[in-house]
Amino acid sequence: PIQFDAAVDSAVAAIKYKGSDSEVAGHATVCVFPDLNSGNNGYKAVQQASKTIAVGPIMQGLAKPVNDLSRGCTVEDIVNTVVITALQSQE
Repeated sequence: PIQFDAAVDSAVAAIKYKGSDSEVAGHATVCVFPDLNSGNNGYKAVQQASKTIAVGPIMQGLAKPVNDLSRGCTVEDIVNTVVITALQSQE
């Protein structure tokens, strides 16, 4: 496990993982959360703080593709999630 700040910020990773041979520290492009609530909180915080588009949470490990939308989602959120779910169904 690695904390979010050290996962995505190379300056923070250099301090927290000094002398470590972590290939992820400071360079992560994917974050994995332990449950749906944590995933929702995490991706929404990043989306709001960075003013970017975030697609998720994307659930994996189920027999069929299933993804979640929040009550406050936009039409763009729905379209993005449908596209991801459709792509998952082709695997």
